[in-house]
Amino acid sequence: MSVPDSAHAPNEEQLKAFLLEKARDGEFYFKSKFIADDVGMTPKQIGALMFKLRDSVTELEIERWSYTGATTWHIVPAAMTDGGTLDTTASVPV
Repeated sequence: MSVPDSAHAPNEEQLKAFLLEKARDGEFYFKSKFIADDVGMTPKQIGALMFKLRDSVTELEIERWSYTGATTWHIVPAAMTDGGTLDTTASVPV
């Protein structure tokens, strides 16, 4: 039995908000296992959602960076990749 996509929506929004908040200071790298407690999900859940977010979130450039024991993700605010600056005044939904 598979879980409907709508069941992942709250976790997806929570992870997106976390990533946007972290990206306010610029680019960063992370492994799912190191942020799992911060977002209240398992590393496996985070990994699955990262592939969805990579294709749907326009505010961030999300890249699967490397794999050494676990996937490392590279996050860059999209505004930085376009030569602009990140709008730190925008509110991030929680």
